[in-house]
Amino acid sequence: MMYDSDDALDRALFALPLEEPPGELRGSILTATAYRPAPPFSLWEVIAIGAVSAVTVWLVILVALGGGALFVNTLSAIAHTIATGLSNVMVLGWLGAGTATALWLSLFTSSQSAVMLRQRFEAGRGR
Repeated sequence: MMYDSDDALDRALFALPLEEPPGELRGSILTATAYRPAPPFSLWEVIAIGAVSAVTVWLVILVALGGGALFVNTLSAIAHTIATGLSNVMVLGWLGAGTATALWLSLFTSSQSAVMLRQRFEAGRGR
């Protein structure tokens, strides 16, 4: 069924016996949503602080348990593992391909989505 107007539906809805909302409802909703204070740290700052804290705790534990020799040997093992991985040509090739793909997608996909959103918005407004 197709209706040309919703006058009958509007009259039926307005005729319903509804209770009045509490007086402070609008204010409490705005306080919980729009007027909510901004968090003290953004997500990337929390991640960075957590990573730095984790590395600091790890280094303190290494020094406390084994002293300097264990610490130096651990850093040497980590550096050797990274150097071995990055000396492989296939690893470098895949790393380059992944970086190029990420760069390509971030440069060209985001601008298209912004243009498409603007076109949808203008089409919805009847322009």
